Amino acid sequence: MRDNIGMSKKSVVLIILLLSTALLASGCRNKGVIQGQPADPNHLPDLAGTYAVNGVDPAGENYGGTLTIEPGDGPNAYKLHWIVTGAIQEGEGRIEGNQLVGRWWTLEGITAAKGELKYTITTLGELDGERTVEGFEQTGWEKAFPNDEKWGSFKLGH
Repeated sequence: MRDNIGMSKKSVVLIILLLSTALLASGCRNKGVIQGQPADPNHLPDLAGTYAVNGVDPAGENYGGTLTIEPGDGPNAYKLHWIVTGAIQEGEGRIEGNQLVGRWWTLEGITAAKGELKYTITTLGELDGERTVEGFEQTGWEKAFPNDEKWGSFKLGH
């Protein structure tokens, strides 16, 4: 019986997180329109922070949520954490030119999935690009918008 109570609490927490994420994503700037231009690879904004995310998976399903990016274990490396509709995911990425490329996987959610990501970084710190899911020929896309008061005025680095 104890396992059922623990699992029930875990499910409630997941549902609350997913609902909160949906509310955050619904307030995204300009309804998901990327405002910046592709960034100069020699003058990229710092990517560490929290983002509102909108996307469409390879099956054509819309999703929204939050992406948190933090510095990774090496130069130009990042750790990524998503709370999106129906899932909690994490990943890792690295800077290549003006793109963040890497891989992601589901920690908890409706279905287990994993794949690759390739985002173009904009001058305003937005991310715009593709996310693949293993087992699907089609590619999904995702847009991520910095979710703080400094949007568009990031320090330059990398």
